[in-house]
Amino acid sequence: MKKYEAVFILDMRKVEDEGKAFSEEFAQMIQSWGGSVVESNAMGRKQFAREIRKRKAGIYWNYIFELDPAKCKDIREKFRLDERVIRLLIINFERPEQVRSTLATTTEIGE
Repeated sequence: MKKYEAVFILDMRKVEDEGKAFSEEFAQMIQSWGGSVVESNAMGRKQFAREIRKRKAGIYWNYIFELDPAKCKDIREKFRLDERVIRLLIINFERPEQVRSTLATTTEIGE
């Protein structure tokens, strides 16, 4: 199994509870395919530099998960037509262990 990082931009009009239900659904799907979600981070609402599908902002979610490489294509296919997802990016997770996450808060860095 390989480790991947995925960033979802969700449509604020189509999801409730800031995407928590979507996050649980995604985690269950990964587990049903034999993978595991290592980390799940809600990055909050952010404004876009340019409109995407007539939307000016979206809800960002970042996931780090382990999954069979053949199933990674299935994720893209499943969410390509999902109206809740504005954009999706999946990349190989190749961050060295001694490098801290870019999502770390300033209090964690100052310690």
